Amino acid sequence: MRVVDRRTGVTRRVILRGSALAVPGAAAAMAISPKAAWAQAAKNLTPATMATLARAARDIYPHDQLADAYYVTAVSSYDSAAPAVRDLMTKGCAGLDAEAHKRHGTPYLGVGSEDDRLAILKGMQAEPFFQTLRSGLVVSLYNQKPLWTKFGYEGSSADKGGYIHRGFNDIDWLS
Repeated sequence: MRVVDRRTGVTRRVILRGSALAVPGAAAAMAISPKAAWAQAAKNLTPATMATLARAARDIYPHDQLADAYYVTAVSSYDSAAPAVRDLMTKGCAGLDAEAHKRHGTPYLGVGSEDDRLAILKGMQAEPFFQTLRSGLVVSLYNQKPLWTKFGYEGSSADKGGYIHRGFNDIDWLS
């Protein structure tokens, strides 16, 4: 018989289920707005571009339990990116705004419905702007250590002996 270590008594599924049920936006520390201090502090991109990038980041990787601050941190690197990347982000945000104006008469940030913003993003998903933003967010959003516990990731296991004896084989529902 296999012995399973269940010291915590809490599974990853329980943590994820609990975090999914958390009050959306309860931990919001920053608003996604061009008037916000973080957007005004940008040195190379306009506050509107920074806010649009943060809103698009939340729309591309939506996690209601995450505060806006994590998305702001994720897109902040674009302000200091290479000039070609900054130009791509500026033109891409202008494209988002143009499409939002065409469909809804307002800039991308003014589109209230997430479904409407997703439709705009889906129309741009093959463009270099979208691909660069999406692929960059995989690292810049999910590599923030404070987020790891929110998703049930414990960090590196190498210093703890690896995963083999730390829950790798505790899938008791599979057999």
